[in-house]
Amino acid sequence: MWTWRGYSIRYQCAGDSGPSLVLVHGFGANSGHWRKNIPILAESHRVYSLDLIGYGYSDKPNPRDFRVTSFYTFETWATQLNDFCADVVKDEAFFICNSIGGLVGLQAAVLEPQKCKGILLLNISLCMLHIKKQPWFGRPLIKSFQSLLSYVLCQNTALGKFFFNSVATPDSVRSILCQCYHDTSELTDELVQTILLPGLEPGAADVFLEFICYSEGPLPEELLPQVKCPVLVAWGDKDPWEPIELGRAYSSNFDSVEDFVVLPNVGHCPQDEAPHLVNPPVESFVARHVTAEDRLSS
Repeated sequence: MWTWRGYSIRYQCAGDSGPSLVLVHGFGANSGHWRKNIPILAESHRVYSLDLIGYGYSDKPNPRDFRVTSFYTFETWATQLNDFCADVVKDEAFFICNSIGGLVGLQAAVLEPQKCKGILLLNISLCMLHIKKQPWFGRPLIKSFQSLLSYVLCQNTALGKFFFNSVATPDSVRSILCQCYHDTSELTDELVQTILLPGLEPGAADVFLEFICYSEGPLPEELLPQVKCPVLVAWGDKDPWEPIELGRAYSSNFDSVEDFVVLPNVGHCPQDEAPHLVNPPVESFVARHVTAEDRLSS
Protein backbone atom coordinates (compact mmCIF):
# COMPACT_ATOMS: atom_id res chain seq x y z
CA MET A 1 0.00 0.00 0.00
CA TRP A 2 1.13 3.56 -0.77
CA THR A 3 -0.23 6.58 1.08
CA TRP A 4 -1.23 9.40 -1.25
CA ARG A 5 -2.66 12.60 0.22
CA GLY A 6 -3.75 10.63 3.26
CA TYR A 7 -5.43 7.85 1.27
CA SER A 8 -4.30 4.24 0.98
CA ILE A 9 -3.53 3.19 -2.58
CA ARG A 10 -3.02 -0.47 -3.53
CA TYR A 11 -0.40 -1.35 -6.11
CA GLN A 12 1.40 -4.40 -7.41
CA CYS A 13 5.02 -4.62 -8.51
CA ALA A 14 7.35 -7.21 -9.99
CA GLY A 15 10.77 -7.32 -11.60
CA ASP A 16 14.00 -5.85 -10.27
CA SER A 17 15.77 -4.61 -13.38
CA GLY A 18 15.10 -2.93 -16.70
CA PRO A 19 12.97 0.06 -17.70
CA SER A 20 10.03 1.00 -15.50
CA LEU A 21 6.49 0.34 -16.70
CA VAL A 22 3.32 1.57 -14.99
CA LEU A 23 0.13 -0.22 -16.05
CA VAL A 24 -3.06 1.85 -15.82
CA HIS A 25 -6.48 0.17 -15.78
CA GLY A 26 -9.80 1.32 -17.17
CA PHE A 27 -13.22 2.19 -15.73
CA GLY A 28 -14.50 -0.27 -13.14
CA ALA A 29 -11.30 -2.31 -13.25
CA ASN A 30 -8.19 -2.44 -11.08
CA SER A 31 -4.56 -3.54 -11.14
CA GLY A 32 -5.68 -7.17 -11.19
CA HIS A 33 -6.80 -6.69 -14.79
CA TRP A 34 -3.08 -6.85 -15.70
CA ARG A 35 -2.47 -10.17 -13.93
CA LYS A 36 -1.59 -11.91 -17.22
CA ASN A 37 0.90 -9.22 -18.24
CA ILE A 38 2.80 -8.47 -15.05
CA PRO A 39 4.81 -11.72 -14.73
CA ILE A 40 5.81 -11.76 -18.41
CA LEU A 41 6.80 -8.10 -18.59
CA ALA A 42 8.62 -8.38 -15.25
CA GLU A 43 11.16 -10.75 -16.81
CA SER A 44 12.93 -7.76 -18.33
CA HIS A 45 11.26 -4.69 -16.77
CA ARG A 46 10.36 -3.21 -13.43
CA VAL A 47 6.57 -3.39 -13.59
CA TYR A 48 4.06 -1.52 -11.46
CA SER A 49 0.27 -1.58 -11.59
CA LEU A 50 -1.79 0.61 -9.29
CA ASP A 51 -5.45 0.92 -8.35
CA LEU A 52 -6.56 4.43 -9.19
CA ILE A 53 -8.16 6.14 -6.24
CA GLY A 54 -11.80 5.09 -6.07
CA TYR A 55 -11.12 1.71 -7.69
CA GLY A 56 -9.82 -1.70 -6.73
CA TYR A 57 -8.60 -1.88 -3.16
CA SER A 58 -7.55 1.77 -3.00
CA ASP A 59 -9.51 4.12 -0.75
CA LYS A 60 -12.81 5.42 -2.09
CA PRO A 61 -13.52 8.81 -0.53
CA ASN A 62 -17.07 10.05 -0.92
CA PRO A 63 -17.11 12.61 -3.78
CA ARG A 64 -19.72 14.67 -1.91
CA ASP A 65 -17.13 15.42 0.76
CA PHE A 66 -15.15 17.64 -1.63
CA ARG A 67 -15.87 21.27 -2.50
CA VAL A 68 -15.46 20.64 -6.22
CA THR A 69 -17.87 19.76 -8.98
CA SER A 70 -16.19 16.39 -9.52
CA PHE A 71 -13.41 14.69 -7.57
CA TYR A 72 -12.98 11.60 -9.73
CA THR A 73 -11.55 13.21 -12.84
CA PHE A 74 -8.70 12.50 -15.24
CA GLU A 75 -6.79 15.38 -13.65
CA THR A 76 -7.06 13.76 -10.19
CA TRP A 77 -5.90 10.37 -11.46
CA ALA A 78 -3.13 11.91 -13.60
CA THR A 79 -1.75 13.71 -10.56
CA GLN A 80 -1.93 10.44 -8.62
CA LEU A 81 -0.02 8.65 -11.40
CA ASN A 82 2.74 11.27 -11.52
CA ASP A 83 3.10 11.27 -7.74
CA PHE A 84 3.28 7.47 -7.83
CA CYS A 85 6.20 7.69 -10.25
CA ALA A 86 7.94 10.13 -7.93
CA ASP A 87 7.28 8.35 -4.63
CA VAL A 88 7.24 4.65 -5.51
CA VAL A 89 8.81 4.08 -8.93
CA LYS A 90 11.40 6.79 -8.31
CA ASP A 91 12.13 6.90 -12.00
CA GLU A 92 10.80 7.91 -15.37
CA ALA A 93 8.35 5.33 -16.66
CA PHE A 94 6.47 4.09 -19.69
CA PHE A 95 2.70 4.22 -19.21
CA ILE A 96 0.77 1.20 -20.55
CA CYS A 97 -2.91 2.13 -20.48
CA ASN A 98 -6.31 0.63 -21.29
CA SER A 99 -9.59 2.44 -21.99
CA ILE A 100 -10.03 5.51 -19.76
CA GLY A 101 -6.61 4.72 -18.33
CA GLY A 102 -5.31 6.08 -21.63
CA LEU A 103 -6.72 9.51 -20.84
CA VAL A 104 -5.12 9.30 -17.40
CA GLY A 105 -1.74 8.49 -18.96
CA LEU A 106 -1.98 11.25 -21.55
CA GLN A 107 -3.07 13.83 -18.98
CA ALA A 108 -0.22 12.80 -16.68
CA ALA A 109 2.30 13.18 -19.52
CA VAL A 110 0.95 16.65 -20.31
CA LEU A 111 1.09 17.78 -16.68
CA GLU A 112 4.61 16.49 -16.00
CA PRO A 113 6.32 15.46 -19.24
CA GLN A 114 9.57 14.63 -17.48
CA LYS A 115 7.92 11.66 -15.73
CA CYS A 116 6.85 9.80 -18.87
CA LYS A 117 9.15 8.18 -21.46
CA GLY A 118 6.37 6.85 -23.67
CA ILE A 119 2.72 5.80 -23.71
CA LEU A 120 1.07 2.71 -25.17
CA LEU A 121 -2.68 3.17 -25.53
CA LEU A 122 -4.82 0.02 -25.67
CA ASN A 123 -8.31 0.81 -26.98
CA ILE A 124 -8.30 4.25 -25.41
CA SER A 125 -11.72 5.63 -24.56
CA LEU A 126 -12.90 7.95 -27.31
CA CYS A 127 -15.32 9.69 -24.90
CA MET A 128 -18.22 9.43 -27.34
CA LEU A 129 -20.64 10.70 -24.68
CA HIS A 130 -18.52 13.78 -23.94
CA ILE A 131 -20.53 16.98 -24.04
CA LYS A 132 -18.22 18.42 -26.74
CA LYS A 133 -19.03 15.53 -29.07
CA GLN A 134 -22.75 16.20 -29.03
CA PRO A 135 -24.50 18.47 -31.57
CA TRP A 136 -24.28 22.10 -30.44
CA PHE A 137 -28.05 22.50 -30.51
CA GLY A 138 -28.54 19.54 -28.21
CA ARG A 139 -25.90 20.37 -25.61
CA PRO A 140 -28.15 22.40 -23.27
CA LEU A 141 -30.69 19.57 -23.20
CA ILE A 142 -27.99 16.95 -22.67
CA LYS A 143 -26.41 19.01 -19.91
CA SER A 144 -29.78 19.34 -18.18
CA PHE A 145 -30.36 15.60 -18.50
CA GLN A 146 -26.93 14.85 -17.03
CA SER A 147 -27.62 17.16 -14.12
CA LEU A 148 -30.92 15.40 -13.52
CA LEU A 149 -29.24 12.00 -13.77
CA SER A 150 -26.58 13.10 -11.33
CA TYR A 151 -29.21 14.36 -8.88
CA VAL A 152 -31.37 11.25 -9.18
CA LEU A 153 -28.54 8.75 -8.82
CA CYS A 154 -25.96 10.58 -6.72
CA GLN A 155 -28.05 12.74 -4.43
CA ASN A 156 -30.93 10.32 -4.02
CA THR A 157 -28.70 7.76 -2.36
CA ALA A 158 -31.39 5.09 -1.95
CA LEU A 159 -32.19 5.01 -5.66
CA GLY A 160 -28.52 5.27 -6.62
CA LYS A 161 -27.54 2.40 -4.34
CA PHE A 162 -30.40 0.30 -5.70
CA PHE A 163 -29.14 0.90 -9.25
CA PHE A 164 -25.54 0.10 -8.27
CA ASN A 165 -26.55 -3.07 -6.42
CA SER A 166 -28.33 -4.31 -9.53
CA VAL A 167 -25.07 -3.94 -11.46
CA ALA A 168 -22.66 -5.21 -8.83
CA THR A 169 -23.55 -8.90 -9.15
CA PRO A 170 -21.64 -11.79 -10.74
CA ASP A 171 -24.25 -12.17 -13.48
CA SER A 172 -24.26 -8.47 -14.33
CA VAL A 173 -20.46 -8.24 -14.39
CA ARG A 174 -20.27 -11.31 -16.62
CA SER A 175 -22.91 -9.84 -18.93
CA ILE A 176 -20.99 -6.57 -19.28
CA LEU A 177 -17.74 -8.41 -19.93
CA CYS A 178 -19.48 -10.49 -22.59
CA GLN A 179 -20.07 -7.27 -24.49
CA CYS A 180 -16.46 -6.11 -24.48
CA TYR A 181 -14.63 -9.45 -24.80
CA HIS A 182 -14.72 -11.03 -28.26
CA ASP A 183 -13.36 -14.37 -27.03
CA THR A 184 -15.86 -15.22 -24.32
CA SER A 185 -13.83 -18.28 -23.28
CA GLU A 186 -11.63 -15.77 -21.44
CA LEU A 187 -14.56 -14.83 -19.17
CA THR A 188 -13.51 -16.99 -16.26
CA ASP A 189 -14.85 -16.96 -12.72
CA GLU A 190 -11.46 -15.57 -11.68
CA LEU A 191 -11.92 -12.57 -13.98
CA VAL A 192 -15.45 -11.91 -12.72
CA GLN A 193 -14.27 -11.99 -9.11
CA THR A 194 -11.24 -9.80 -9.92
CA ILE A 195 -13.58 -7.10 -11.23
CA LEU A 196 -16.49 -7.60 -8.84
CA LEU A 197 -15.00 -8.00 -5.37
CA PRO A 198 -13.32 -4.56 -5.11
CA GLY A 199 -16.61 -3.08 -6.32
CA LEU A 200 -18.27 -4.36 -3.16
CA GLU A 201 -15.91 -2.39 -0.93
CA PRO A 202 -17.39 0.52 1.08
CA GLY A 203 -17.66 3.68 -1.03
CA ALA A 204 -17.51 1.94 -4.41
CA ALA A 205 -21.12 2.79 -5.21
CA ASP A 206 -20.56 6.54 -4.77
CA VAL A 207 -17.52 6.46 -7.09
CA PHE A 208 -19.39 4.46 -9.74
CA LEU A 209 -22.42 6.74 -9.68
CA GLU A 210 -20.40 9.94 -9.88
CA PHE A 211 -18.30 8.81 -12.81
CA ILE A 212 -21.19 7.60 -14.97
CA CYS A 213 -22.55 11.16 -14.70
CA TYR A 214 -19.16 12.68 -15.67
CA SER A 215 -18.94 13.67 -19.34
CA GLU A 216 -16.36 16.43 -19.28
CA GLY A 217 -12.58 16.59 -18.94
CA PRO A 218 -10.02 16.37 -21.74
CA LEU A 219 -10.53 14.47 -24.99
CA PRO A 220 -7.78 12.26 -26.50
CA GLU A 221 -7.56 14.53 -29.53
CA GLU A 222 -6.97 17.51 -27.23
CA LEU A 223 -4.21 15.82 -25.23
CA LEU A 224 -2.26 14.09 -28.00
CA PRO A 225 -0.97 17.33 -29.61
CA GLN A 226 0.44 18.36 -26.22
CA VAL A 227 2.29 15.12 -25.52
CA LYS A 228 6.06 15.28 -26.02
CA CYS A 229 6.87 11.58 -25.63
CA PRO A 230 6.33 8.83 -28.25
CA VAL A 231 2.89 7.19 -28.34
CA LEU A 232 1.90 3.80 -29.71
CA VAL A 233 -1.79 3.05 -30.25
CA ALA A 234 -3.01 -0.57 -30.31
CA TRP A 235 -6.61 -1.60 -30.92
CA GLY A 236 -8.64 -4.78 -30.60
CA ASP A 237 -10.53 -4.80 -33.89
CA LYS A 238 -13.66 -6.36 -32.40
CA ASP A 239 -14.21 -3.64 -29.79
CA PRO A 240 -17.96 -2.87 -29.77
CA TRP A 241 -17.58 0.24 -27.60
CA GLU A 242 -14.66 2.05 -29.24
CA PRO A 243 -14.80 1.40 -33.03
CA ILE A 244 -11.43 0.76 -34.62
CA GLU A 245 -12.36 2.96 -37.59
CA LEU A 246 -12.38 5.98 -35.28
CA GLY A 247 -9.27 4.92 -33.40
CA ARG A 248 -7.30 4.44 -36.58
CA ALA A 249 -7.45 8.20 -37.24
CA TYR A 250 -4.96 8.72 -34.42
CA SER A 251 -2.22 7.11 -36.49
CA SER A 252 -2.24 9.86 -39.10
CA ASN A 253 -3.54 12.95 -37.33
CA PHE A 254 -1.00 13.35 -34.53
CA ASP A 255 2.77 13.64 -34.77
CA SER A 256 3.30 12.01 -31.38
CA VAL A 257 1.67 8.73 -32.53
CA GLU A 258 4.37 6.62 -34.16
CA ASP A 259 2.23 3.65 -35.16
CA PHE A 260 -1.18 1.99 -34.99
CA VAL A 261 -1.26 -1.74 -34.22
CA VAL A 262 -4.33 -3.83 -35.02
CA LEU A 263 -4.99 -6.68 -32.60
CA PRO A 264 -7.11 -9.19 -34.55
CA ASN A 265 -10.23 -10.78 -33.08
CA VAL A 266 -9.89 -8.96 -29.76
CA GLY A 267 -12.33 -6.73 -27.90
CA HIS A 268 -12.01 -3.73 -25.58
CA CYS A 269 -9.58 -5.19 -23.02
CA PRO A 270 -6.75 -6.72 -25.09
CA GLN A 271 -4.30 -7.00 -22.22
CA ASP A 272 -6.48 -9.59 -20.51
CA GLU A 273 -8.22 -11.20 -23.47
CA ALA A 274 -5.09 -11.66 -25.59
CA PRO A 275 -1.92 -11.00 -23.56
CA HIS A 276 0.10 -12.94 -26.16
CA LEU A 277 -0.77 -10.17 -28.66
CA VAL A 278 -0.18 -7.29 -26.26
CA ASN A 279 3.01 -8.14 -24.37
CA PRO A 280 5.31 -8.29 -27.46
CA PRO A 281 4.32 -4.80 -28.74
CA VAL A 282 4.83 -3.44 -25.23
CA GLU A 283 8.33 -4.91 -25.08
CA SER A 284 9.32 -3.75 -28.57
CA PHE A 285 7.92 -0.24 -28.02
CA VAL A 286 9.86 0.15 -24.79
CA ALA A 287 13.03 -1.28 -26.35
CA ARG A 288 12.87 1.26 -29.19
CA HIS A 289 12.82 4.16 -26.77
CA VAL A 290 15.27 3.07 -24.11
CA THR A 291 18.56 4.89 -24.45
CA ALA A 292 22.01 3.46 -23.78
CA GLU A 293 22.10 5.58 -20.64
CA ASP A 294 18.84 4.01 -19.50
CA ARG A 295 20.20 0.51 -20.07
CA LEU A 296 23.34 1.30 -18.10
CA SER A 297 21.27 2.74 -15.26
CA SER A 298 18.97 -0.30 -15.23
